[in-house]
Amino acid sequence: MSDKAYILEGVWKAYRSGDSVLYALKNVNLTVDRSEFVSIMGPSGSGKSTLLSIMGLLAKPTKGRMKLLSYDASDLSDKKATELRRRTIGFVFQTFNLIPWLTALENVEIAMAIGGLDPDERRKKAKELLTMLGLGERLDHRPTQLSGGEQQRVAIARALANDPEIILADEPTGNLSTTQGEMIVDILKSLTDQGRTVVMATHDPRMAEKSDRIVRLRDGVIVSS
Repeated sequence: MSDKAYILEGVWKAYRSGDSVLYALKNVNLTVDRSEFVSIMGPSGSGKSTLLSIMGLLAKPTKGRMKLLSYDASDLSDKKATELRRRTIGFVFQTFNLIPWLTALENVEIAMAIGGLDPDERRKKAKELLTMLGLGERLDHRPTQLSGGEQQRVAIARALANDPEIILADEPTGNLSTTQGEMIVDILKSLTDQGRTVVMATHDPRMAEKSDRIVRLRDGVIVSS
């Protein structure tokens, strides 16, 4: 088993805009160890979200190669990329992306439905995850009845529902107060103690300082790692 969660070699990502070609990433070389907590920092437009999209198998590099765990993920078909993503990666977003008419419990359960897990098992696991994240008394609350920090904890529980080895978090504290944000980053940090790998894009240096390592991007180029 590889001790690396990610190995990116010479990764470029280009987009066409009329007759022009815009490069969101330029010759990115990056290695992330298993159980490491890495923050990706950079100003808006630096390529943070593009890099996370490629690492999350939501986009393919224009050029270069990427290994995800023990898989060569550079040239996967859409079907194989979807399956690998479902088995290995959980996502946490800035905007929570909870379904407003479902309870906290149901929002976590639904993430397991696609895998065909028995409904009773889904409910049991969802309760365990939410309780672990301090939401045992809020299972039946809908998103509008929860604070921002509580909604993000539901989103983290949902990301953990299928036991992913990797968590990718895109500005997970962007809509939270400093106190709530620190709580969320502490939770993400604790996941590495369970053997998970966490990669977080953030513009907040206070949050990034809690990670094991900071990778800085500027104009699509890694300037320090």
